[in-house]
Amino acid sequence: MAGIEILFTNARLADGSLKDIGVAEGRIVSIASAGSGEAGARQVDIAGALLVPGFVEGHIHLDTSFYGDKWIPHKPCTNGFDVHERVAFQAENMAKAAPMEERARKQLELCVGNGSLQMRSHVMVDGSVGLKSLETILDIREEYRDIIDIQLVAFPQSGILKSPGTPELLDEAIGLGADLVGGLDPASFDRDVSGHLDVVFGVAEKHGVGVDIHLHDFGSLGAFTVEEICARTAALGMQGKVAISHAYGLGDLDADAARRIGGKIAAAGVSIMTNAPGDHAFPPVALLRGEGVTVFSGSDNIRDSWWPYGDGDMLGRAMMIGYRSGFYTDEELSAAFDVVTAAGARALGLEGYGIAIGAKADFVTLAAAHVPEAVVAVPKGRRVFKAGRLVAENGVVVR
Repeated sequence: MAGIEILFTNARLADGSLKDIGVAEGRIVSIASAGSGEAGARQVDIAGALLVPGFVEGHIHLDTSFYGDKWIPHKPCTNGFDVHERVAFQAENMAKAAPMEERARKQLELCVGNGSLQMRSHVMVDGSVGLKSLETILDIREEYRDIIDIQLVAFPQSGILKSPGTPELLDEAIGLGADLVGGLDPASFDRDVSGHLDVVFGVAEKHGVGVDIHLHDFGSLGAFTVEEICARTAALGMQGKVAISHAYGLGDLDADAARRIGGKIAAAGVSIMTNAPGDHAFPPVALLRGEGVTVFSGSDNIRDSWWPYGDGDMLGRAMMIGYRSGFYTDEELSAAFDVVTAAGARALGLEGYGIAIGAKADFVTLAAAHVPEAVVAVPKGRRVFKAGRLVAENGVVVR
């Protein structure tokens, strides 16, 4: 075909077929049987490796990770899991950490090296830090704009109503360049669900942006808050623009109750993010997907004040979700893969995602015969391409 700038040859697609993929101006312009592509174009041999769209890192914190910095020993809460106490620990640790821009760069390159080319990061915006963290991460986003697309959420880590000036700061943050408004446990942290959501959805409606709310609350309190967020979303016509991150309470419900609330979540067009945390219940991925809910994932914290784990590998996260969910069949393993790829793209409202003509040429090569094998094997040795350009190989960013 005329106009092809780069021809990626012998790429194995998810259906097992070998294809030659033509790219021009950063987009896929042709997909043909291997060996039938345009002669004369610059060629990159995929050599039969599995070629998949770049992973979607749907929830991360670029401003608070200590990855690449000195080791910070984890400090347990005095009485189980307490968000207020963890926030206090985070403030103590951040005061002693390396400069934010250094830590953010290392975390970004870790994620890109593993194949994430789309990201949503929450960044602290509240009375404790003002807009300083956001300003730093906005500069980092610009620095890396050619190798990864980043959405930023203005995240009130210290609460909204409990942190003076935060409503105004959230409003300013959107004007400064944040893409979405965040929230944090409206009931247990601010102890005022309506007041908290009034601010979050008020700023979102004013600026025409989306919402992504952290919700750690367990049991019936968490489920109640989910229903309140869904009601707000539907009332404001914001279907498809709202996400709830964590939503641990959904994992505490019996199957019938989970299906009922799953139907409400789907009807409201609200997405659910889970990173399948290891020490407590998390949203039932298969059940929610069966009800029509978009479930996506992210690394969340990577070696920070909340826990010492995290490797920035969304394929590994798919394996973790499948493992914790009891996914064994090829269909179930493919569903886990969908959570970190296409479902993530839907949740983030991405344009041009996938391996299809017209899509962005953002893809990753994997040493696997098919998607189910990739999920269980989590192969390394990946090549990562952004707009058809090699940006990472074997875990190392190429700049």
